[in-house]
Amino acid sequence: MDNMNIKDRLKAADFALWETVLYLDAYPDDKVALANFYKLRDEAEALTEEYERRYGTLTPFGNNGDTWQWTKGPWPWESEAN
Repeated sequence: MDNMNIKDRLKAADFALWETVLYLDAYPDDKVALANFYKLRDEAEALTEEYERRYGTLTPFGNNGDTWQWTKGPWPWESEAN
């Protein structure tokens, strides 16, 4: 994953995280899966922080500062965001 850009790395980490959540819903006592969940959660959080530091907030919950930045462009689907 080293040659992937930050957006692709974040998407991959989020996907793996949610797949692990679904697995844990069925097998909540699996200690290996739970350890993997925490590792993936930490990775996704670090990638989110890196992405937001570089490009701005991904969700309204990433808003920091004394003004509401969430609506400041570009939106993720606009070409200048990619």
